[in-house]
Amino acid sequence: MTGQQWTARFAGLARLAPQTQQILLEKSAVIDVPAGTTIFGPGNSPENMLFLLDGSVRVQQTSETGHEIVLYRIHAGQSCVLTTACLLAYEDYSAEGICETDIQAAAIPRAVFDELVAQSKEFRDFVFAAFSKRITDLFLMIDEVAFQKMDVRLADKLIALSGGQDSIATTHQKLSVELGTAREVISRQLQEFQRRGWIEQGRGCVNLINRTALAGLAGQQH
Repeated sequence: MTGQQWTARFAGLARLAPQTQQILLEKSAVIDVPAGTTIFGPGNSPENMLFLLDGSVRVQQTSETGHEIVLYRIHAGQSCVLTTACLLAYEDYSAEGICETDIQAAAIPRAVFDELVAQSKEFRDFVFAAFSKRITDLFLMIDEVAFQKMDVRLADKLIALSGGQDSIATTHQKLSVELGTAREVISRQLQEFQRRGWIEQGRGCVNLINRTALAGLAGQQH
């Protein structure tokens, strides 16, 4: 994808005034980052607003006790709410963003972001609409962590991670990070799912045997 095309991937940006789009195209840089790269982390200050064109970024946080939890993922056609918040408040990051795949993104310098937020109502509306949507999602995640049973959350996460496939490349540790709990808790629950004949565990993978049963349990949280 060329720099002259990238704004078309974002409905809100495609509706901006031509002169505003031109500023974005002229002052942005389309970058490619390999999988596994940490693109931001705690204590760092954002220098750019990133609009993801291809790939996936995992945003996660680590507590003082060392427990990790995945806050959300950024997919193609989305921007990062944490970066938005840090840019608006002139704060450092409190979590880290890791490329799950090779990614391509359009990087907008902080000065350009500040200028457009101040001068363009349409750009400001786009930024805050995306911000509001992600904040709502985070509140739903907090509700799940605080109030939903772990077996229900794990079943829902397995269905989501499978992407329609019957095998998920993951580990007990990775699933514990996804759900913000201890690895031992995940191990016990997976053993119970296997006892019921819903899954089969392999080395570095979980195979879904009875997707219907898992989906039925996952449906209890919706």
